[in-house]
Amino acid sequence: MSDREDWLALAAVPGLGGQRIRQLLEQATVAEIRKMPEPHLMAMGLKGPQITQLRRPDRKRLQDALRWCEQDNQQLLVLSDPAYPRLLKEISSPPPVLFIRGQPHWLSEPQLAIVGSRHASLDGREAAREFAAAMVAADYVVTSGLALGVDGHAHDSALKNGGATVAVLGSGLGRIYPAAHRELAGLIAEQGALVSEFWPSEPPRPQHFPRRNRIISGLSVGVLVVEAALKSGSLITARYALEQDRDVFALPGSIYAPGSKGCNALIKSGAKLVESPVDIFEEVGALTHCAKSSQMSVSLPHPENEQLPFNAVLANVGNEATPVDVVAERCDQPVHEVMTQLLELELQGVITSVPGGYIRSRRG
Repeated sequence: MSDREDWLALAAVPGLGGQRIRQLLEQATVAEIRKMPEPHLMAMGLKGPQITQLRRPDRKRLQDALRWCEQDNQQLLVLSDPAYPRLLKEISSPPPVLFIRGQPHWLSEPQLAIVGSRHASLDGREAAREFAAAMVAADYVVTSGLALGVDGHAHDSALKNGGATVAVLGSGLGRIYPAAHRELAGLIAEQGALVSEFWPSEPPRPQHFPRRNRIISGLSVGVLVVEAALKSGSLITARYALEQDRDVFALPGSIYAPGSKGCNALIKSGAKLVESPVDIFEEVGALTHCAKSSQMSVSLPHPENEQLPFNAVLANVGNEATPVDVVAERCDQPVHEVMTQLLELELQGVITSVPGGYIRSRRG
């Protein structure tokens, strides 16, 4: 079995995120892990079903993924590869494998992320284009999530101004989402890179997008939020950015515009208010030379009525599968917020996703 097959088999094991895999790799190589006797694997913290999955992966799924990687301009990048982007490797739970369509080297170039509303205003769309154009002119790669609205305009502007752009997807690269951006995705693959930690045939799912957001911020030296409501996915990206010691920037907006409330709240909490690209370059210029100067100390605003999320959510996940909406009801929190917290707990290995909901992992 090739190294790529070993990595795919390991990445397919449920409940093993990047953090846990990194811990395993401190003790053995991927090939050695797959050949270890079951008692050794159990001593390393793997459970019976995980060992079974590791030993007997879904061969069709694995071969389909390998065939995808063998096509022109498509490849697999694994956590141990020297070409794996350094900044992304430093986050708490780096993706063990990355499927890439395009040129992988763009992932290691200095990047600035632009994120914002799918329902951006005219001003928001123009701002995304203006800032993206300035960023590529300053030799930054523009990174975003290929969504409608701000993301799409940022990617398009980067391309039309002769720069490179990286799109991180919440689906497999064989299932481009949204469908309206398939043509844009093709252009990005020629002049940048499409990236996903999800297997090529994986469809978009709601729980995928917070995971995608941590990659967007993890690849970047800073994140610009153009427009965002208080309960926007862009604020999840900003929260990940702060956890990863990235700088967060926000464009101010009218106090009467719902699409500006998230940005205004970020600014109130310490994110840097920006009115022009120069405001960003003054902060992150040194970062591109790996000499980060000052860090903002920001306490990100939480949506209304959010309490201590991890304790409240974890207390309502037990040994039997508990649906997300039941956990949300018990915690008296919005479902989308609970989903984000459950995802983060799963990435830490504290809980496990199973049919019907989530259960507590033994180590949790």
